[in-house]
Amino acid sequence: MGLRVDIFTIFPEPVEMMASLSVIGRARTAGVLDVRVHDLRMATTDKHRSVDDTPLGGGAGMVMMPQPLFDVVETVNPRRPLLSLSPAGRRFDQDWAKALADSDGFSLLCGRYEGIDERVNEHLADGELSVGDVVLAGGEIAALLVLEAVGRCVPGVLGNEESTSTESFNDGLLEYPQYTRPAQFREWNAPEVLLSGNHALIADWRHAQALARTIERRPDLIALRGGLSKSEQHLLLTHNLQEALNKYNNPERLK
Repeated sequence: MGLRVDIFTIFPEPVEMMASLSVIGRARTAGVLDVRVHDLRMATTDKHRSVDDTPLGGGAGMVMMPQPLFDVVETVNPRRPLLSLSPAGRRFDQDWAKALADSDGFSLLCGRYEGIDERVNEHLADGELSVGDVVLAGGEIAALLVLEAVGRCVPGVLGNEESTSTESFNDGLLEYPQYTRPAQFREWNAPEVLLSGNHALIADWRHAQALARTIERRPDLIALRGGLSKSEQHLLLTHNLQEALNKYNNPERLK
């Protein structure tokens, strides 16, 4: 049985549909991923199948009630940790995705409206997860983002396992620029090194480009990995990326 992921939502149909597409869908069919989507309305007790009510103390919007959420989760007994999707949660990143991919499974709770009764976060969920400093109408899109990011890290999900080793955030760098045929498109040519057939030279060029792109766009990632080694600085010079090296040595130029 593959990595189990339980997703709790009031919109199970679209989540199930999206989780059945592309590499995630194929992995589910192959048994590499065991994704289970649960309807939070299955434990409602009124004819309207209500999962929300007005906020105590007044205010705009509606808040998801604790009873349906507790009842559904306790009935399903999903894999832990159960993570509540919330902009107040810990920021999701590639390292967290890899950690979840190496686990026995996990679960995602999709909020809606103005949020979830705090007693759910305090006494039912094991933590809160944020996909970024944005506010969404609900957690479904965030859940699908987490599912795909984690799923791609599970062995057997991607056809080419090398893909995950060269993608952005591997080794703390953004991915190098990619090109395909034709080598010449309109007046723009792909870099000649990619046509050389010299795999060692191509690998060096790609590493240099990844370093330069990260310095330019995400210097915080360079800082997190402890800066550039002397060999990496030399690599930038070798590939005529002096400007990137200047920006690295003069952080004020990045602002």
